[in-house]
Amino acid sequence: MPNRQPRSQEPLSAEVHPLTSHRRTATLGLLVRQVFLRSPRSGRRLDHDLTRNSAQGRRAAPDRSLISVRAAPGTLVLLMSITRPGPQRARAMTVFVLSIGIGAALGLLIGGVLTTSLGWEWVMFVNIPIGVVVLVGVRLLVPEAPRAPARLDVGGAVASTAGMTALVYGLITAESQGWSSPPVVGSFALAFAGLLALVLIERRHSAPVVPLEFFTRMRSAAPLLAMMLIPAGQAGFLYFAALFTQNALGFTPLQTGLSVLPFSAALLVTNVLTSRLVTRYGERIVGSLGMLGLLTGLLRLSRIEAADTFAGGLLGPFVLLGLGAGLTIAPLTAVIMHQAPPAQVGAASSLNQGMQQLGGALGLAVMTTVYGSGAGGVHEAGAIAAALTTGVVFPLLALILFATWARPTATTHS
Repeated sequence: MPNRQPRSQEPLSAEVHPLTSHRRTATLGLLVRQVFLRSPRSGRRLDHDLTRNSAQGRRAAPDRSLISVRAAPGTLVLLMSITRPGPQRARAMTVFVLSIGIGAALGLLIGGVLTTSLGWEWVMFVNIPIGVVVLVGVRLLVPEAPRAPARLDVGGAVASTAGMTALVYGLITAESQGWSSPPVVGSFALAFAGLLALVLIERRHSAPVVPLEFFTRMRSAAPLLAMMLIPAGQAGFLYFAALFTQNALGFTPLQTGLSVLPFSAALLVTNVLTSRLVTRYGERIVGSLGMLGLLTGLLRLSRIEAADTFAGGLLGPFVLLGLGAGLTIAPLTAVIMHQAPPAQVGAASSLNQGMQQLGGALGLAVMTTVYGSGAGGVHEAGAIAAALTTGVVFPLLALILFATWARPTATTHS
């Protein structure tokens, strides 16, 4: 039997959940994303991105990210509502994370095939059959979760959306325009104002979209901060690995996509075992072991040199990073969701997704700034190595936070 559905309070997307439903909101988010990615404006933006340098090409990220996060929180809350605590939910979390990781890896591979054979425009249309299958599957197979009325926190939703959007925009444009440029400084100032307004609004609201108590105790704040730091390192790994294979090794887009298969295979194998490991040893031990794998893999990758081959310089770190990712995200997500009170599961889901988006932007902003100072020519490999060395800090901090303050859930059995 499904658990009682908590009141929905996610920033941005989930403020509409009490008015519709989690299934309808997730479906609507998917529909909007499909239409956007196939729109003429999105196509022109992607064409623009592909012809610009590596850091500047990320300017379209806010549009796609904001649409993507509309579906994700509702999907995670639906998962929580239709599964029981224990092994069933641990398996569901593992499959949820596995689908994201495999989808990202397959995206690189399929994108390489389409770009090489038919042209990049076909990347926009491959989502059509996938979207149709997902929409039909959700309609036929996913049960509707019961709704509970909630007071809308319009002020909090607006302030959080404005603050996060400005912050992400400032981060992804800092390398190309300079950290002290007026647009970047203005974005950070707007982000500070939005987040300050959010704190003032949420202190007085009875049903805040961002409960401030999540950040007043390290037990709840540490996993959320770790969820921001892990994607910061992972986004850098995928981004700079692609740069190295194409710019230093001379790989085609198809070869670059194929090169990620060891990462995907390790992720798949590990995810098959993660739910059992979590049930036996708990989220903190399994998640910490995964973060150690991410740290080791990224540290080894940061020692890459121009003379390295794929087998000698990339294969081992790719496998380590896949194993680490498979052991990390599901336990970390489970801790974040389980520690939230029933009335705030929606808010926890939204923060879980928002931290990942913010972390990816933060990691790339820092690492592309380091990379930009030495890119090009014979210094290409050295610039990539320097950027990845900087990125090692992110999983290291995440490991310290999670291993120190994460608390086990009720899913552990000896």
